[in-house]
Parts: sequence; structure tokens; C-alpha cells
Amino acid sequence: MRHLNALIDLTADEVKEIFARSASLKSGLSRGERPALLAGRVMCQVFEKPSLRTRVSFEAAMMQLGGSSLFLSAKDAGLGGREAVEDVARVLGGYSDVIVLRTFSQRLIDEFIRYSGTHVVNGLSDERHPCQALTDLFTMQEVFGDVAGKKFVFVGDGNNVATSLATACSLLKVPFTICAPDEYRLTDEFLADLKGRYPDSRIEQTSNFKTALKDAAIIYTDVWTSMGQEAEDAERRRVFSPYQVNAKLMGMAPKTARFLHCLPAKRGLEVTDDVMDGPQSLAFQQAENRMHLAKGMLCWLLEVPFK
Repeated sequence: MRHLNALIDLTADEVKEIFARSASLKSGLSRGERPALLAGRVMCQVFEKPSLRTRVSFEAAMMQLGGSSLFLSAKDAGLGGREAVEDVARVLGGYSDVIVLRTFSQRLIDEFIRYSGTHVVNGLSDERHPCQALTDLFTMQEVFGDVAGKKFVFVGDGNNVATSLATACSLLKVPFTICAPDEYRLTDEFLADLKGRYPDSRIEQTSNFKTALKDAAIIYTDVWTSMGQEAEDAERRRVFSPYQVNAKLMGMAPKTARFLHCLPAKRGLEVTDDVMDGPQSLAFQQAENRMHLAKGMLCWLLEVPFK
């Protein structure tokens, strides 16, 4: 049974198939086509963390494809002590064709995969954000065509978004650079594992902006303080303030470079308004693509025939 838990579970060909399905469905929607490819299918979303894009993009994707969607908070689902996780997973698996989870603990997603008996999607965990990373590389492909060899630069914290992007870039032969303070970079353990899986991967870590931004095709940032890290906010603002993506930083990159942000953005902190709303920004095309990628991924996951 197919799941989308971690990007290391996918092959490059599978990623390209998901992208092809997503592009086809996006193009069709622009012509008013909404094929009922998932008619009668039920998706259940269970979230421990609040969300705008993850929840709405998956619900819109399922509904536009003729299926239906249910949403449960962790409390609604009985997580957190009211019921055993394996019992909740088995019950929801009996009602659903696919379960999307947005959690703190990666272990919770792993347990749903073990017990639910149905397809499971990692909508986000503290360790991984695979759907976001796939969307980001899909957006990059829309603009640049073949992405292989084109440099992807992440400015900021080496968080779950950064690790998922590093993995996605390795899969698709995209050079990946993270520009961050030493203590907030990708771990040696993660990098060793990635190199073992993808020997040809090109991962660079630096705090030198000119080195990082030279030949960049994509410049990407995320919030400095993620959910669950609120106690660290003051220190993170102090450490990351030199890493703000602003006009000066964008000026160090080629004029053809494009800006991405997974949102929500803290305008005036990690990014300035002139970059977010400027001509190089793809942030809102990227946000819309969460829905198109969800469509392609759900059809791939449920093995809907594709021509």
C-alpha cells in the first residue's frame, strides 16, 4: 500500500510522475475541467497543529476531484490519552481511503501507517514536510523547466522544511545550499544519511551570503521560530536577523533568481514586503500549487489510471 511519509520512500521517477499528474490537472482546471477521478473516495484529516494551506489545499483537491473530506482535531479524534493511537488509526482507516496527518511527533504518523490499513500522508511532522517540498520543486519546475543542476538556496533555520527540501533536491539532482548560522544548520547525521542514499547529491552549508547566492536559481526562506519553539523566539530573532531576505540579499543573486516562502510569513522578520510582493516572488503561485500537487499526489497514491 502506498503512503507519503518521507521523501526517501520515493524514487525520482515517482516524483516526476506526481509532478506530471499535478501539471496535467492544473492545466485542465484552467480550462474548467474538474474530472471526478476520486468520486466516492473519502479523505480524513487529523491535525494536532493549526493550518491554512495544508488543510484547505487537501480539502479543495479532494472536492475538485469528486471525493469528500473530513476534518478532526487531535481532541476530536481522541488522541492524547482518550484512546490508544492504534485504536484510533484502525477506526479511521475503516472509514477512509486516505488519512492526512499534521502532527508534532513523527512517531504518530508511523503508527497510523502501521495500524490504519489505509493510505497515510504526512501533512507535516516536526521531522518532515514532504508535501511542501514536493510543491516547491514542482513550482521551480514550472518556471525553469528541467530543474537538474539549478541551484536551490535556503536561507534560515535547518528545520523540517529545510531537511525535506534537501532530500527532494537530492532526488532530482538539484544542488542545495543552506545559508545559516553554524548552530542551526543541517546535522552531520542527516547529511551522512542523505549522502549514503544519494551519493551524487550536492549539499553545501555556509554563512557566507555571496558564496551561497552565487548562481542561485531559487532563494527560499521560512519563519525563524516554528510552532512549538515559542520560548526560543527572542534568541532566534537575534541570531537570524542578519539572514533576513531583503532587497540587498536578493541583489547578490542573479536577476533570474526567484523567491519562495512556504508561508505563513512574518513580514519584516525573515522577509521584507518588497521581496514578498516583488517581481521575483513566486510565494503565492507556490501556495496555490499546494492544491495542484495534492491532486496529483492523491491520484498517484490511490493509483488512479493516468494517461
